[in-house]
Amino acid sequence: MIRTENIKKSFGQLQVLKGIDLEIPPGKIYSIVGASGAGKTTLLQIIGTLSKPDEGELFYNGKNISTLSENELAVFRNREIGFVFQFHHLLPEFTALENVEIPAFIARRSKKDAEKEALRLLEYLGLKDRIHHKPSELSGGEKQRVAVARALINKPSVVLADEPSGNLDSANREELHGLLFQLRDDIGQTFVIVTHDDHFADRSDKIIHIKDGIIDEG
Repeated sequence: MIRTENIKKSFGQLQVLKGIDLEIPPGKIYSIVGASGAGKTTLLQIIGTLSKPDEGELFYNGKNISTLSENELAVFRNREIGFVFQFHHLLPEFTALENVEIPAFIARRSKKDAEKEALRLLEYLGLKDRIHHKPSELSGGEKQRVAVARALINKPSVVLADEPSGNLDSANREELHGLLFQLRDDIGQTFVIVTHDDHFADRSDKIIHIKDGIIDEG
């Protein structure tokens, strides 16, 4: 479903990615691991179209995303890619329900449709009684589950996550990890996750080791 060809990226004189060839099939959880500075987050940002490579191409379902304009990329990103970060990035002035609805409104879905889907997701994620609470009234684990619901609202092809459990305690970390595998099994959701959690990585469908800007096949 997702394919990268010879992805290279530098920041000044530092070459962070040195030619990444990667294929990610649908309905799988892929973990990207490696030391700090290895290029994991840079690769995730390029896969998520948040950053452009200096060289190489990115394909989704056979379509070369590298050729899209900035406006076309924004529309594609909103509809096809969900994001979950280490810090939830929820808007503090909005409720859980309203936070989840935002990407649907950006995609110009109706208020009725957005609310129905947001409610369904929040209930599925065990947050039925928290929909009208603002982020300050939620626990860390609840905030991250709201962030997962927000990532799923437009039924994206892939959810990209950068250390999604890195800010959680062990109990909430295990709960979030279990939820991701449940989403893979229940709806066939594809995930690409940067993680330092070896236990989670070992449970994923495939581990991508990044070392010195390349995929370490060893």
